[in-house]
Amino acid sequence: MKILLLGTQMATGGAQKVLLDQARWFHERGHKVSVIFLYDKEGLHEKWQALSPVPIINLKAFLGYGQGIKNLALFVNGLFSLWSFLRREKFDVIETFTHDSNLTALPIAWLARVPVRIATHHGVIEGFSRWRELAHSWMINHNIAHKLVTVSQKTYEVALSEGVQAERILVIQNGIVPQPLESRSRLEVRKEAGMDADDLILLAVGRLVYQKAHQVLVASTPAVLKEFPKAKVLICGEGVLRADLQSQIEGLGLSHSVKLLGKSDHVASYLAGADIFVLPSRWEGLPIALLEAMSAGLPCVATKVEGVDEVLVEGVHGLFVPVENPAALAEAILQLLRDPETRTKMGMAARQHISRFYTVDRMCQQYLDLMLNCLNENK
Repeated sequence: MKILLLGTQMATGGAQKVLLDQARWFHERGHKVSVIFLYDKEGLHEKWQALSPVPIINLKAFLGYGQGIKNLALFVNGLFSLWSFLRREKFDVIETFTHDSNLTALPIAWLARVPVRIATHHGVIEGFSRWRELAHSWMINHNIAHKLVTVSQKTYEVALSEGVQAERILVIQNGIVPQPLESRSRLEVRKEAGMDADDLILLAVGRLVYQKAHQVLVASTPAVLKEFPKAKVLICGEGVLRADLQSQIEGLGLSHSVKLLGKSDHVASYLAGADIFVLPSRWEGLPIALLEAMSAGLPCVATKVEGVDEVLVEGVHGLFVPVENPAALAEAILQLLRDPETRTKMGMAARQHISRFYTVDRMCQQYLDLMLNCLNENK
């Protein structure tokens, strides 16, 4: 098949990682794959293309907020370029990866007569207006997209609440390439990542935005340090709340214990060297960061939000805490820090669970089956 995978922005995030993993998987199985993004938010195009076996196209359809007339011109030009590309290349399938790319690209694909059009839903979109939700649902329900794939059962329920008809939705849970076991010693990994040998490392990975609730983790840290003064909190990710988080860290006198690492190419090393993974999110879809942490053999402390409670089993792979509750988060972290044997046991169980149920192979095979079924139905 000729498959086009289309995302909104080139940026560090779970949906982008799923897109690129799918591109590699389909390419390795002989399909002709192209990738398009509407714009490059973080200057990643050159780097991603160097690592990708398939062509990645930047439509340059957006400059940034506050560029009204220029953005409009770029957006129109980008849509025309996409339509021309679709007509010329005659793809069998297009799959889009966010509400914005669903709304933008699928009507163009419908006009260009791409035979199979698949939308995806990766969770609640912060700031997404009700009229856009209604337009999105109308588009799915009226065959502009043949199917909406949701990445978790809870995301399926969100799609229903937005107005999408049940028969239009299919749940395919996210998957990852399992984290390889480190060939180096834990001491070597920790040294490379700047961790002391006897530090107790609490790791969080995610954009510095309201959804991820890193400020709750920071607020929980003083209670953890009272009992474990050598504990360190490492937060990998970048975002609009960096300055606020740094101010909170300094205000609590935590500059020695809490580090904002920004975007990092060494997340795998941090996962290999950490003791506990912490996910304090206010909401999720099915977080790739959680899957990767569990695959790395880390016990997890997480909020019981959509998607997360479908992966993590309480008391087996980690512990759940309520949303926005620093005291409960601190207590769950302390419970695991006090019990190294349970941490090890939970980490091993988490790794086995991801290797069995949440792989890219399993995810992509389901997408392939869906694509083939839609092609057969449209003949």
